[in-house]
Amino acid sequence: MAIQKVGVVGCGLMGSGIAQVAAASGFQTVVREVNAALVEKGLTGIEKNLNRLVEKGTINEAVKVEIRGRLKGTTSIEDLKSCDLIIEAIIEQLPAKRELFAALDAICPPATIFASNTSSLTITEIATATKRSQRFVGLHFFNPVPVMKLVEVVRTIATDEVVYEEMVAFGTKLGKTPVRAKDSTGFIVNRLLVPYLLDAIRALEEGVGSIEDIDNSMKLGCGHPMGPLTLLDFVGLDTTYYISQIMFDEFKERRFAAPPLLKRMVLAGWNGRKSGRGFYDYTDPQKPKAMKF
Repeated sequence: MAIQKVGVVGCGLMGSGIAQVAAASGFQTVVREVNAALVEKGLTGIEKNLNRLVEKGTINEAVKVEIRGRLKGTTSIEDLKSCDLIIEAIIEQLPAKRELFAALDAICPPATIFASNTSSLTITEIATATKRSQRFVGLHFFNPVPVMKLVEVVRTIATDEVVYEEMVAFGTKLGKTPVRAKDSTGFIVNRLLVPYLLDAIRALEEGVGSIEDIDNSMKLGCGHPMGPLTLLDFVGLDTTYYISQIMFDEFKERRFAAPPLLKRMVLAGWNGRKSGRGFYDYTDPQKPKAMKF
């Protein structure tokens, strides 16, 4: 089945990015939020992104108008029932995702494909809330979605092969490089990234190096665009802590266990850039200063 109309549930940072990319790739796109204020906030963010692209000369005004014309915001779940594909990008909590997909399953035709943008939860467990496990996949995008070129296309043991291949092709149509991943907690990227980030915190805890030296070592020694502690602040320490808990619960391996320092920082509300303080102090966002522990 050719995908023509895409539904996105959630118009936050990830959902609005997915909706923007889908509309920019020629798909009629409906993005749903729980209230009008959140819909407006998400669409305003997309408008700003498109205006920046016009200013840079990446697209012209006419193309911007075409993209915006393919994009509709709504608060009604009923507006999603005519979509060929629905991508969920809501809060990273299993009960909320299962409740959403159960509701969608009740109103959508059997042919509609469901996808979750979860970064850590198992697709299989989310899919059991529906009667279409064979038409359920993971589509894990990366922030910021319009910029990042990767999408993990996650297949469960129940996913139909034809559906899966259609989703791989869909990722390519969005201008992304799709990678094929099995439904294992953390998929490919977080399976490798989270232990690396947690080890960087352990290295700091154990006095292996300072915040600046650990970050500079990985930037200059390994060619990483940013050091692990800077990356933790960017991703969000609370987000990393939550994902590590899910992964440790699944695998029971120390490499996925949150170091004590990470737990203490999250409890203190030091969640990184978004809170103004993490491994760096962002009082002056242009000149972050390493914290002292």
